[in-house]
Amino acid sequence: MSWLYIALFIFLFLLLIIIFTKLTIFINYYHHNDNDDLKIEFRVWGIIKYKLKIPLIKIDDNSPSLVIKGNTQMGEAPENQSETKAKKIVPEDVISYLKDAKEIIQHIVGMNVIVRKFMRKVTVKQFEWHSLIGVGDAALTGMISGAVWTLKGSIVGILSHYLRLKEMPNLSVTPHFQFAILQTHLTCIFQFRIGHAILAGLKLIKFWKGGRPNLNLKNSSNTKEQTKSV
Repeated sequence: MSWLYIALFIFLFLLLIIIFTKLTIFINYYHHNDNDDLKIEFRVWGIIKYKLKIPLIKIDDNSPSLVIKGNTQMGEAPENQSETKAKKIVPEDVISYLKDAKEIIQHIVGMNVIVRKFMRKVTVKQFEWHSLIGVGDAALTGMISGAVWTLKGSIVGILSHYLRLKEMPNLSVTPHFQFAILQTHLTCIFQFRIGHAILAGLKLIKFWKGGRPNLNLKNSSNTKEQTKSV
């Protein structure tokens, strides 16, 4: 029976390590005119990494749909061993997503309280947001730049209210009066303990009322996805 106690002790020890382990999420988004680049990296202990890159978000020329291409990479694997995915989202999928969101909202009671308690455990270690804006008209550019400043200030206010800011956000809006340009670069780092996320998930399951919602996402026949490994 001693081996059973040893196995139980090892299991509890590993469980405690997982609960108190901090998960760090790095988000880097860059937009320049029609080009978008989004990179999300999940890191544990500074060693285990999972990277998600979405370098292409554009409107399909042949249909009223969005084309999203990206690739995933685990750890320090070479770029040529990453998995590339392409997905087309048509209007019917958007309608299906909205219906699913409505079902989820209707089936979760007390979600606001649970999410707010969890968000108070999330630390924002870095938040930088820089924008370059120009519309070709000096007066209009100045008005839009002021509106963007107001928007950024509101977003930072919401973050500081719900999350824990470790450092002051670094924001800038640079107006360009000569020609039309839209460029923005957002970098942020979030961190929280995995145990807090597990606890929030268990609470959400507890407050799940009326059974599982009838989601249409898995049954959608309009979404086309292609996956390949290179």
